[in-house]
Amino acid sequence: MNYFWLFLPAGDQEVLVPCISLTYKPFIITTVIHTDQRYVQALLENDTLAVREIYSKYAGKVRTYILANSGSEDDAADIFQESLIDIYNQAKNKGLQLTCPFEPFLIIVCKRKWLNELKKRGRQPVTKEVDDVSIGEDVFAMAEQLKQNNEKMQLFLQCFEKMGATCKEIIKRCMGGEDQEKIAEQLKVTYGYLRKKKSECMASLTQMIKVAFDQQS
Repeated sequence: MNYFWLFLPAGDQEVLVPCISLTYKPFIITTVIHTDQRYVQALLENDTLAVREIYSKYAGKVRTYILANSGSEDDAADIFQESLIDIYNQAKNKGLQLTCPFEPFLIIVCKRKWLNELKKRGRQPVTKEVDDVSIGEDVFAMAEQLKQNNEKMQLFLQCFEKMGATCKEIIKRCMGGEDQEKIAEQLKVTYGYLRKKKSECMASLTQMIKVAFDQQS
């Protein structure tokens, strides 16, 4: 299953929503879970070996970032531990499932936590570049983008599932790339009716997504 982006008209603006490239039979919507979900599971199960692997792979990078941004060794240790606890709580209480690698996700959690701590202390982060550590703004931007994409996908799916059966049928068939004249024939409607109904359904979906997005903002 592949994802693609669809521009939907919304008044004078356009709404960008994530959609799914699919074959019609069967029509199944799923979220692709990254293999690094094993680290989240390790935290849930207190898997000592896997948790040690997390520390071995990522603690040094977080330490270097925090030391380069007005922090101490103790700060780095605390932030790393607290971030793992946050991820554990998200997994336990909200069913966190990774759709991106664990590293950028963990790093952005640590970074946000540290920046919040600096604000509390009334100090501004330095954000120094560290050549030997791949933990720059590009990593954070990638993690944030992955997170936002997943949130948009979930929002789209939630709104889509609230639609009526006819609209869902038309949209999913048309999104599957099937010829619309054939779709109209299969649904036993005219081609003109299909295009009109599709337009109405997409407008309705766009409005639902816009309202849901505004409510989240």
